[in-house]
Amino acid sequence: MNKRGTGVAFIAIAAFLFSANYISAAIFGSGLKAINWSVALLLVGNTLNILSIIALIIGIAYIAWGEYEEFKSKKQ
Repeated sequence: MNKRGTGVAFIAIAAFLFSANYISAAIFGSGLKAINWSVALLLVGNTLNILSIIALIIGIAYIAWGEYEEFKSKKQ
C-alpha cells in the first residue's frame, strides 16, 4: 500500500473512532433514566476523541508525505 492509501486508511480509522464515541454514548445513555446527551458524552470519556484526532493527524501526514514524494519525483 502506498503512502496515500495508508493516509486514507488512517482517516477512515479516525472517522470510525469519532463515530464510535457517539454510538457508545447513545448506548450507555439509553440504559439510564432522565439523562441528557451531554452527560452521556461526559460519562463515556475523551479517549476515543483523542485517538481519533491522533489517527486523523497521522492520516493527513501520510497523505502530505505521499504528495510531496510524487511532486519531488515529477520535478526531477
